[in-house]
Amino acid sequence: MLSQKTLHKMGLGPFARSAVKKNMNDPMRSVIAIFVGIVFGFFIGKSFPSLSVTKLSLPTSLLPGFEVKCPKNEVGVLNQTSSISSVTNEGRNTSTNQAQASIWVPTNPRGAERLPPGIVAAESDFYLRRLWGKPSEDLISKPRYLVTFTVGYKQRQNIDAAIRKFSGNFTIMLFHYDGRTTEWDEYEWSKTAIHVSVPKQTKWWYAKRFLHPNIVAPYDYIFMWDEDLGVEHFNAEEYLRLVRKHGLEISQPGLDPSSRGLTWRMTKRRADQEVHKETEERPGWCPDPHQPPCAAFVEIMAPVFSRDAWRCVWHMIQNDLVHGWGLDFALRKCVEPAHEKIGVVDSQWIVHQGVPSLGNQGEASEGKAPWQGVRQRCRKEWDMFKKRIAAAEEAYFKTKTN
Repeated sequence: MLSQKTLHKMGLGPFARSAVKKNMNDPMRSVIAIFVGIVFGFFIGKSFPSLSVTKLSLPTSLLPGFEVKCPKNEVGVLNQTSSISSVTNEGRNTSTNQAQASIWVPTNPRGAERLPPGIVAAESDFYLRRLWGKPSEDLISKPRYLVTFTVGYKQRQNIDAAIRKFSGNFTIMLFHYDGRTTEWDEYEWSKTAIHVSVPKQTKWWYAKRFLHPNIVAPYDYIFMWDEDLGVEHFNAEEYLRLVRKHGLEISQPGLDPSSRGLTWRMTKRRADQEVHKETEERPGWCPDPHQPPCAAFVEIMAPVFSRDAWRCVWHMIQNDLVHGWGLDFALRKCVEPAHEKIGVVDSQWIVHQGVPSLGNQGEASEGKAPWQGVRQRCRKEWDMFKKRIAAAEEAYFKTKTN
């Protein structure tokens, strides 16, 4: 390094000292300038709204002539990203356009008019499904028939004997009026049965609330049976074969003459026939031989309905008339001609044991036993149902004449 004397001799004294100092301060000034520029740029950037480069379009005349080169694989990535962005935007635009176009399909079920028909699932079933695996592989088989029993645990042995008369082609459903369900797992079949438990309710109360026609639509026939039926001489598959053979839409097995409470001749078993559809009753009981109780009639203890017949019958069940009395006289309104499509299967018969299990679920009052109060309500309901049917038909035909 040159000394000050040497610089002075060279005529560079004061100037040289200034230059040296300036050179020493330049790096510091550069650092400060860069730092100030960064801070200034940051605050400027925060004060303006964000600008998307993809939406920025400048005239090419304002851009310097330079070429950006990317490695070949990076160009491919950019092209793919651009394509994905384009497809996504197109799909978003399509979905937006479709959403803006309102859907209204009046032929859809009520309440589902705003849905495209392809997504509407109007019917269901009682098929049990897994919690894992593919949904398409859940069902090994689909039972074609449904049998329901309204039960109390005290009748478990009778119900067990009855269910053994129904093949694997049946879905088994138990309505528990006594609230006891888990105890039934002593029977292997109970573990795959459908159990519905609501204390002190009747078969028809359950049916109205849990057997909607759209729920039982997969089943060709629906058996709705009481718990006190002897089935020693009954086979369900053979019964249905005869039902189809004779074109019955509503039916019941014949009642053995030894049955308790055998009231109607129509439902009494005839030993010399497969099926009968009419009978002769007591004098004055049948003004029309094609109407109940001489024809087009089965009782409500063990009816069997086709899918189509049940769709009509379900709508006729009244929400508040839980015992179903009088319904048997009105079933004929759901099939035509009723005297040909309602009948009794004689060669597959049952015994009505007459166990008043559900009747004992009532309450004693005014010195009357529980079953007496239940029976009194049954008679009242029958009278109410007859009046409702008559009033509804009168109102209908009145509108037709106006």
